[in-house]
Amino acid sequence: MSRKAKGKRPYFFENPESDKLLAIIMAVAGELSVVRDRLDTVERLLEQKGSLTRADIEDYEPDESVREARHAWREVYLERVLRIVHHELESEKAGESREGYEQAIADLAES
Repeated sequence: MSRKAKGKRPYFFENPESDKLLAIIMAVAGELSVVRDRLDTVERLLEQKGSLTRADIEDYEPDESVREARHAWREVYLERVLRIVHHELESEKAGESREGYEQAIADLAES
């Protein structure tokens, strides 16, 4: 049975298509993060054992230092992925408008 959230979908940007695109990008980013963790598992097991099975990969339990390293990587990774979103939110908080930005770009293009 498929579960669906109830209520109206929240939007963060003026254009709902931007929200949809962000949702897609975040889903892909999440999948890439999972693949990176799995690759890290494979590399660690190969260093330890020299060969491995699918069961070795599935049964692997990272220790605290590995979990911390993965968490640190994920934070940096998500900061890179969301850099433009963070920048726009900070600009809005500082009172900068999108129109002002676009006008500055137009002015530079004309000169």
